[in-house]
Amino acid sequence: MGYVLTHTRAASEHGVGLPEGSSVLFSESALDRFLGAAVREYAAITENDPVPCFAVLLGTAEDGDWLVHDVAFGRNARTTDPSACEEFRTTIVPRFGADYENPVRAWWLDPSDLLRITRDADGRGLDVLGSVHMHPDWHRLGPSRARAHPLDERPTEMDRYVFRSSGWPVNVVCYVERRHGAHGYALSAWDAQCRQVALRVHRLVDGVQYEDGRDDG
Repeated sequence: MGYVLTHTRAASEHGVGLPEGSSVLFSESALDRFLGAAVREYAAITENDPVPCFAVLLGTAEDGDWLVHDVAFGRNARTTDPSACEEFRTTIVPRFGADYENPVRAWWLDPSDLLRITRDADGRGLDVLGSVHMHPDWHRLGPSRARAHPLDERPTEMDRYVFRSSGWPVNVVCYVERRHGAHGYALSAWDAQCRQVALRVHRLVDGVQYEDGRDDG
């Protein structure tokens, strides 16, 4: 679902914030990779299983902006990592409710996968910038009590807790819904203090990168 927890405090201690006026520039190819995975997970959602989708953002910082070049996927250690089990038991469930006892309700990135992703990124000259996760239209797909709490591309209170805890400078929420036989999506980006950051999707046309929607003629 649209709730993510990543055990990355040590990895993010050296992270830096976004300068005033910065943007997150998300490459279309990287976004397509995430959307492909999100649509596959979306198809597996049931009334009792709000299946999540989560990826790590890889890229660079240039001229005050964050450029997302790729995404990387890892395993969910929500029920297997001792630190995850402890934090959900002592903090997450008491603070955000019994719904978070559901083992598929949130994501805790396996620490060994984070290490692998970080090393692979270093080898490609990229940095770990943050994360992207899916918010499905759970108010349509979930139980009746979910109708009162519709999701969209804005972060939930749980998301805000996670963004502050992880310390990653870029946190993207991707809302996914299915209507009239097709999937639609909306995006938003937030920094480690839960301040919204401008987000642009960049696409490559004839070797030149443009912002999404720009006329290349």
